Amino acid sequence: MTIIALINQKGGCGKSTTAVHFTYWLATKKNKRVLLVDADAQQSSSEWLSGMEVAVPYKVVQTPDDLLEQIPELAGQYSLVIVDGPASLAEATRAILFRADLAIVPVQPTGVDLRSASDAMRLIRQAQSVRGGSPDAAVFLSRAVKGTKLKDEAIALLSKTPEVSLLKTVIHQKQAIADTSGQSATVWDFPSARAKESVQEYERLFKEILSML
Repeated sequence: MTIIALINQKGGCGKSTTAVHFTYWLATKKNKRVLLVDADAQQSSSEWLSGMEVAVPYKVVQTPDDLLEQIPELAGQYSLVIVDGPASLAEATRAILFRADLAIVPVQPTGVDLRSASDAMRLIRQAQSVRGGSPDAAVFLSRAVKGTKLKDEAIALLSKTPEVSLLKTVIHQKQAIADTSGQSATVWDFPSARAKESVQEYERLFKEILSML
């Protein structure tokens, strides 16, 4: 049983989108017994999964006490639990980090987002101090635009930050990804060449995350 949390206080970073796609990929492409725990007040990931034709297990758990108590219980029933954390660094996020084996922080290549990721990493380090090293953690660049200076600068900055493990895979901004939530779909459901590019990026990202376990 493994618990992987996606956290960031900054909305719009692709946290829920990544959580849904990761859970879907594990369930349908890797045949894993996986559960998504929706800890975000907006409940966007659970609503997204509930509208899918393919049944992917999920559960809404939101209070800090419930997260502390229920995540280990749920992990005992599944091989992998993916936690979509709240859009804040409040007590619910701390509770998640006290249970997670691996914390992943998606970050957009902007100054505001990089500062938000820094705050998230600080909270992760606090949890690691209390837990004696756990959870492992990494960041990845999300919603980046190819060929932009912002993307290059963000990669250079994150690469020079010793306490942050930067994943190699970059998820680029594409309309296919933006369309998935409203259609209760994933990029695997779309036939366009751009969607197939996103499929390849997500698969590289997810394999890279799993290699950290």
